[in-house]
Formats: sequence, C-alpha cells, structure tokens
Amino acid sequence: MWLKPEEILLKNAFKLWVTEKDDDYFVLQRRRGYGGGAGGLTGLLVGTLDTVLDSTSKVAPFRILHHTPDSQVYWSIACGATKEEIVQHWDWLQKNIMRTLAVFDSSEDITSFVQGKIRGLIAEEGKGSLVQEDDPEKFREALLRFEKWFELPQKEKLVTYYSCSYWRGRVPCQGWLYLSTNFLCFYSYLLGSEVTLVISWDEMWRLEKTSNVILTESIHISARGEEHYFSMFLHLNETFVIMEQLADYSIKRLFDKEAFQGEAALCDPLQITKRGLETHARSEQFRAFFRLPKEENLLEVHESFLWVPFSHFNTLGKICVSESYLCFASQDGSQCHVIIPIREVVSIENPDSSGRALTVCVRGKRALRFSEIRDSKRLANTIRTRCGITSSPHHSASAEAIKGECQSLINHFEDNPEDVTLMVGQKDSSKAVSTEALMTVFHPQDVENLDPKMLKEKMKEQSWNIHFSEYGRGTSMFFTKKTRDLIVRGVPEALRGELWMLFSGAVNDMATHPGYYTDLVEQSLGTSTLATDEIERDLHRSLPEHPAFQSDTGISALRRVLTAYAYRNPKIGYCQAMNILTSVLLLYAKEEEAFWLLVAVCERMLPDYFNRRIIGALVDQAVFEELIREQLPQLVEHMTDLSFFSSVSLSWFLTLFISVLPIESAVNVVDCFFFDGIKAILQLGLAVLDYNLEALISCHDDAEAVTILNKFFDSVTNKDSPLPPTVQQASIDNNDKASHISVDISELIREAYEKYGNIRSEEVESSRKRNKLYVIQTLEDTTKQNVLRVVSQEVKFSASQLDELYFMFKRQHFLSCYWVMNSPALLHHDPSQAYLEQYQLGFQQFSHLFSLLEPWELCTAKNTLSLWAFRLIDGNQDGLVNFREFCSALDALYSGSFTNKLKFLFKLHLPPAFTGSPLHSKEQRIQHYIPVTEDSSHFAKLTAFDLPEDGVIRKSPERGRGKVDLQAYLKQWQDEILKKEETIKDLPRINQTQFIQFSKTLYNLFHGDPAEETLYRAVAHVTSLLLRMEEVGRRLQEPGSPMESAKPTVDAAEGPPKAGEALDGDQEATSNKKEVEWSFSFEQILASLLNEPAIVGFFERPVDVQTRLDQAKNAQLRVKAKNK
Repeated sequence: MWLKPEEILLKNAFKLWVTEKDDDYFVLQRRRGYGGGAGGLTGLLVGTLDTVLDSTSKVAPFRILHHTPDSQVYWSIACGATKEEIVQHWDWLQKNIMRTLAVFDSSEDITSFVQGKIRGLIAEEGKGSLVQEDDPEKFREALLRFEKWFELPQKEKLVTYYSCSYWRGRVPCQGWLYLSTNFLCFYSYLLGSEVTLVISWDEMWRLEKTSNVILTESIHISARGEEHYFSMFLHLNETFVIMEQLADYSIKRLFDKEAFQGEAALCDPLQITKRGLETHARSEQFRAFFRLPKEENLLEVHESFLWVPFSHFNTLGKICVSESYLCFASQDGSQCHVIIPIREVVSIENPDSSGRALTVCVRGKRALRFSEIRDSKRLANTIRTRCGITSSPHHSASAEAIKGECQSLINHFEDNPEDVTLMVGQKDSSKAVSTEALMTVFHPQDVENLDPKMLKEKMKEQSWNIHFSEYGRGTSMFFTKKTRDLIVRGVPEALRGELWMLFSGAVNDMATHPGYYTDLVEQSLGTSTLATDEIERDLHRSLPEHPAFQSDTGISALRRVLTAYAYRNPKIGYCQAMNILTSVLLLYAKEEEAFWLLVAVCERMLPDYFNRRIIGALVDQAVFEELIREQLPQLVEHMTDLSFFSSVSLSWFLTLFISVLPIESAVNVVDCFFFDGIKAILQLGLAVLDYNLEALISCHDDAEAVTILNKFFDSVTNKDSPLPPTVQQASIDNNDKASHISVDISELIREAYEKYGNIRSEEVESSRKRNKLYVIQTLEDTTKQNVLRVVSQEVKFSASQLDELYFMFKRQHFLSCYWVMNSPALLHHDPSQAYLEQYQLGFQQFSHLFSLLEPWELCTAKNTLSLWAFRLIDGNQDGLVNFREFCSALDALYSGSFTNKLKFLFKLHLPPAFTGSPLHSKEQRIQHYIPVTEDSSHFAKLTAFDLPEDGVIRKSPERGRGKVDLQAYLKQWQDEILKKEETIKDLPRINQTQFIQFSKTLYNLFHGDPAEETLYRAVAHVTSLLLRMEEVGRRLQEPGSPMESAKPTVDAAEGPPKAGEALDGDQEATSNKKEVEWSFSFEQILASLLNEPAIVGFFERPVDVQTRLDQAKNAQLRVKAKNK
C-alpha cells in the first residue's frame, strides 16, 4: 500500500528494521521479528510495541523508504503485509521511476517528484472512498489494520477507531477498538498474548457507561452472556455516542426494517461515516425537540440573541434552520423556544447597519428580532431562498408591493378565518368527513350557563387569551415555562383541539398535506383486510359510555380515521389501544385533525408502540423501572422485583392513562403528554406510586397492590370539568367514593411536575436507546427458548449445541442483510409469525450454512447437495426453511443410524429434491457453479410460482393487506397431527437416471477420504451387483426377451467421476427412451451396501459435533467474505 510520504530518521529505527534491498534512491526493509528469524523475545517486544503505538508495521511488516545520496533524511512511501506485495511496489518503482530520476539535477527536485508521484497514486487508489473521512491518510492505514486483523468481508465499512483498554478479568489489555457498520472489534497484542474480539451490534443486550472502584469510567457491553468492559479512552463520551448510534442504526435497519429513505448519510450501509452519524443524530434531536416531520434535517445552526417582547430582554440561544422551518431555542431549552414555518415568513430585514441583526416578519403582524448573529447575511439569504423572497435592491419596489399584498391578505384572513384552508391549497372536505369535534356536537357549551364550573372554564379561556396576546397564537407562538404552567392547571375544553395540534406538530403536517386525508379516506373505503376486521371488532369497545360513540356519527368517524391510518401505514396497520386513543382525539379535534394527531403520536411521539410486539411501550416500561429505582428507593427496598409494575403500567403507557382514569380526568393527562411527550407520562406514573407509597409498601402480594392502584384511579376526579354527568364516567358507586378520599387530577399533575419535573428529556431518550437493546434481545431470547424447547424433543443435539446452531442460523440471516439496504432476506424475519416461523432462510443463506455444517468436509459437490437438501426439507415449497427443518436434516446426518443417513441421501435423489417437480425444468435450473454475487432467494430466478410484489413467497399474507386463510392453517395443523413416521417401505423406487446420480453422489462423498480407493471399489461392486440382480429379475419375468436391450447405459466398472464433474442428473433424463427402464427399491440398495464394511464404517464414523460447530462458527464470517 502506498503511503503519504512522511519524514523519518533512519538512525532511530536501525534496531527495529532490517534492510532487504537498496539502491541510490530507495530502500526495502523488513520489520525485525517478522519473516526470516521471526519469533523469540525480539518478536514479542516488537509486536507489543507496534500494537500499543498503533503502528502499521503490525500488519504491514515491510516498507519502502525514499532517500537521496546526499541526505540523511528518509521518507516512508510504501508498506506491505507480505513480501510479494512489497516486491510488486519495488518493481514498479524500478520500472517507472528510476529512469526518470536521472534527469533531475538537485536532490530537492528528486524528492519533490517522488512525493508528488506517490500522492498521485494514493489519490487514484482512494478516489471517492475516503474523501468523507476527517483524516483520509490516517484512516487508510487504520483500514489496512482492520481488514488484516479481523478478516471481515471487504464490504464491511469501518466508521472510526479509538485507543483503549479491554479488561480480561482484572487485567487490562491495551489495544485498539474499531467500530464498523455491523461490528464492534477490538485487537490487542501484548508479549505474545493476542486478543481479538468481534461482536455484531445486533447481538448486544447492554451498552452503557459505568464506573466502579477499579474502573473510574468505562463502557460496558453485554453480548451472548458475556460481559465486556472498555476503558482509558481519550474521548469516552464521543466514543459512547458513536457506539450508541451504530447499535441503534443496526437495530432499526435489521429488526425494524427501516430503509432511511431521504437520509443520504444512512441510506447505504457501505458508506456510513462518523460525520454522517453525527449529522443524523443532530437532526434526530432537532426533530424530537421541535416536533417536526421526519423529512426535516438540521441544515444550519447560528448562535444569536432573540428579543423576547413579553420579558423585555434578549435571550441567548441558537437558531436552527431546516428545509421548511426556522426554529429558535434558548440556551437551556426551557426558558423559551419558537417554531416558524418558512411558509409563514413574509419578509426578512436587516435593521442594523452592522449587519449582525435580522428581523423575520411572519403572518399575523408579528416579527421576531434576532441580534449578534455572526453570519446574518448568509442566514438571511438562506431564508429568502427557501421563502422565494428577493433581496435585490433593483426589486425593492416590487418587494414593497408584495409586502403590501401580503398584509392585505393577512387582514382578510384575520377577518375571515374560514378562508385560511383555501390559502394553503386545502381541498374542500368531503361531505363524508366530519368537520366538527364530537364534543362540540354532543355537548355544545351553553353561553348562558353561569354555574361555578363554567365560570372557572371562562377564566381559563381568558388566561389563555392573555397568553396568546403576549406570546402569540398559532404556529409561531413562543413556548415558555408559563405555557407549561397553564397546561398543568388545565386546558379549556374549547381550546383543547387547537393546542393539541400545535404542541404535537400535527398542525404542520396537516398544512403541508392539503386534501391528503380526504383522498386517503376515499382510497381506503371498502377495503377488506385483517386490519379492517380488527377495527370493526373494536369500534363499539371505544369509550362505549360516551354518547358520541353510542351514535353512528362517532362510530363512522372513528372507523374512517383508523381505516385511513391502517391504509397509510400498513407496517403498523391497526393495534389495540389505537381505538381508545383515537376516540379521545375525535372528541376534541375535527376528524382530519384527529387523523394527523394519530400520525404524530404513532410515528413521532410514541415510536414502536403500536405494533405486534409493542416494543416502544416495553422500552418505556424499562425506563420507568429505572426511574422508580432512582426516585422511589423505599418502594424498591420493599419490592425488589419491579416486573410487577411493568405488567400494571402497560395500559398507562399504551393509552396515556385513558383506560384507567375517568375521561374527564384523562384528557388533562393527554394535555401534558402533547406538550412534554413521554416525560409527562413517566412523571405522572411516579406521582401515582408516590401517592400510594405507604399502602404499596404494606401490601402482601401483587393482587393487593393491583386493588390499591385500581381504587386510587377510581377516586381521581376533575372538579373543574364542565362536562355533564351523562358524559363523565361513573367508575364506582357513591358508597365507595365516600369511603375513599378523592384526588383531583390537577393537583396530582401539579405534584408530578413539582417532584419529578427535573427529569430531562435528553436523559429519557438516552435511556430509551439503552433499554431498547435489552427489550429486543429479551424478546429474541424468548423466541429462541420457545423454538429450542420444541426442536430439542425431536433431535439428539445437546442444549448447548442447539443454542450454537440457533445462533449460527440467526447470524446467517443477518449476514444476508448487513451489506445490502432493504435486502429481500429481511422479509424472511417476521416477528408476527409463530415462533418457529419467525426466522427462515432462503436458498443462498441455507447453502452457505449447510456447506459449513454438513459432515462430509471433503465432498466435491457441496453446492448441489445443498440445493437438493433445501428442496427436500422445504416441505411446503415456499422457498424458505425454518430452524426446525434445518436441525432435523442435520440431526439425520450427524446422529442418524446408517439406515437413516442412507435414507436421507436416497431421498435427495427423488422428487422434489432431484426431479419430478415443475421447479426443476431446464429453464428454471440454477447454475450451481457460478459464484453468487448477491444473496437473494433462488426462487427469484424461478418462474413456476406467482410471486407477490416483493418477490418473496410467504406462508401467510402480509399483515394489513389480506385475510388469513384459517381453513388452510387448520388443514396444515391436522396434517401434522395425523402425520405418521415414514418407513423404508413407503419410499418410492429409484429409477435409472436417479440411481446413476446416486452412485455419483457416493463417489463425491468419498473423494479425498484416506480409504478412497476401497470405498470406490465397494460402490462399484454394489452397483454391479444391483445391476445383475435387476437383469436376473427381468429374465425371470420375461424369459423370451433379449438381454442385450436391457443393459444399463452406465457401466459401474468405469469408476468414479472426475473431481468437479457436475452432478445435475436432469441432463441424464434425455437418455435413449427406447432402452428398457429399470429401477431399485431402497431396501435393495440398503441390503447391498450393508454387505460392504468400508461403506458402513464411513457412514457410522462418529462426528465430533462440538468441534464441527466451533469450526463452522469461526468460518461463517470468513466464508461470507470469500464469497463477496
């Protein structure tokens, strides 16, 4: 490898390098301790020094130096891992450089020419691949070490690397940590002790920062039952953040099947960089904080002051610009923040002559004044470009005219608010879509009513109107601590829908997608899917006590919103609890607004909540457990097992307390949720436990604790609610209420904010990421345990061996997905299926793994045997093999008797494995000996099936797209129950073509065996014997028929086929049809082979299963690398 020329002093390195070749201008050297004379104390010391100092010499112990005769300075220009590689570089220099150097007069010119030439070669080699790295030269050398030490596929993208110590027990090993797209790798070499560690991100259970007496600060990783600790980082926080991002990226891509469309930094796993990860993380935090659509990316950040009119002072903060939004947040983020959609900007002005101030005028006669912006002109131009506003002085008149027109429009819309929808291009709502909130229809406010509750409601509205006059109203309103205080006190019924839309960011989604919901309703109308069936079943279970959902108006609106969302997002479709949440949204928001609120909740605010495995809710429960340990130590002391709270609190998170609190109290919780996100739910959960702390500590079992919490929720009231008794929920009768002290929801929420308001959103998000790994791996482990429990009853592998096999089976699936975004193989993993069907392998995946594990290491026809085995064990011919089928085949080959092994080989030469199925016609034949460049199911190359749109055959329809055929499932279940064990008498006879191929397969199995010749002769003897038996039998049956016509087409005495001969017996099917066909039964073949001790001994030879598994596990990544 050519190196960027670096100056070295040879006299300082004479003891570490040995000169192999030299001339007037170049020196070829070998690192002492490598190559000839390697080993001993010198080799140990040099190897240790190279590793600790991160020297390239560890993996490239040869180098070439450039020098001139009259200089003592040498320049390193090339290095090599092998002598052959470095000699190639030497020869190139001799051939292309040496002749040219003679024309130069001075040493400086010679050195300058050589350095320029080497830099040119490096630039040509690394063209386009390393330009995004911070230090391409250093990264290039690190990449060389990464590839040499870990032998991963060349496609594996190294992201970054760090010096650190890895702890083996109490002993630290100083080395280097390499972080790539799919793996965490560590290498250390100290005095002959080499440590190589490779962990894939998808295997990790824990990733966290820890500290103890020995390790002041370290990174702890838990994977596959092993604990790993890394410490002594120069930048520990930076390292941890990158590791966290890579683990999160891997989980989202491989488990959530996220494609990262529109995110250039992450859409290609072969091009992931540290800079790209950091950019993505910043954009993610930006979107989460300001509740922006997922399409928005953080483009620019400017530090500035913002004039806050209600406080009459400038507050320091940052301006954040994305594609469609201009946002500002004060320095601590809590004092104030504001979101300005660029579509709302009317003009940009620079009032200050110094050019460091900026005034942004927005619709509604409002302006925001920023000052002390370092690059205000650039920011102004960016906003003008995105708004389409001109800043040219030649167009000042037209600009003033436009400004005047905009002002007149603003005045018009203020006077006619109903026309605002037309301003954003929104289509007229369909008559089928409700345009009023259900609470307005079923409980209109009586203006004449002056009872105390209505008076208090009017006072709340007045407080909010004052707030709007000071802080603004609508999309560009200031969010401050005072806003939160008003939320905690309670939102007026009339403003609830508007504020939910604003706080959730749904108002922006709706404004930028005019007519989208109406179109979606029309498209989804009349569709019949699994999701729509589930929706119909749950419609009348959604707030059945509320009058709105006792009528067709409310039920129809709920049906339209849920069906439209299931149509929009089939990945989620419909999940229980969505109906309860949507019912409450429809009470206070118009139908289209309720739809966009549901989008905001499901896709931004509660990610991964509404799916089959409710991973998001389980993650937040784990976060909740952590907070209980921190905030309520007394409860932890009494209840060491906090899993009880996980089961109890699941409905709290899934329905935002709506399912456990009366509706008039639950809406106050929803108010806080839309303003503060999941943090509000966590705070309230802690407050509930704190309020009942003494009762929970004194309870004796879980049932008593559940009763305590249920009674508490029943006693929660909303004394300020203006709703009539017909709308409010009466959870318990008056006697119970009298015996249990009532708790006002406003007081409970206020207490939650006072006691637990110091919980930071950033800490919650970090805890979410940390616990998501654990939750997913726990679910995966549950799947594994259930699969192993079923399979262990059918095979002879030990529990540990089955565990290893499952690990390799699962890893083989992910190996097909690591280096391809949206790989078709990702669809072979479906967590919604039964445990045995969740992980399945297509042909290419199966072929790689089966070739590693089948017991005949020296077989020359692994590809063909893999194909036939795949066809055989794929009983339902769906193109996929599950773990149970895979283990059954391996068990027959490893632990089966001679008869069972022979029966397996025999069936490989019968349909559907060999012939007799429409899968195996000539047009559909797989080219076995052509290297496969892309891992995709072999059925993609076949045309016999009608494939679905994604090209993958499934046993069950895609969720949300079609109905499940229950009759088919029942029939499959019945067949499995009635299935009897196959006997040798049930096997069909093997015909002429199949027998010839069976003989060739035996020859290939014996190839390379120490007793190869004996085995060949035994097969020839058996074949000849069988043919003579067939001949005699035919004579007895047809005494007058000429024997010559019945002679077989292949003489077994010819011996075995040549190594590498193709085994596809389909070619033999075109043999002369005029010849008399003959066939053999399995019993005949078995009886003949039993008379050959050499063959029986070969198949009954014991296989060391554990050794085979260890070898296969170590070679699994390397085999993939070679195939790449």
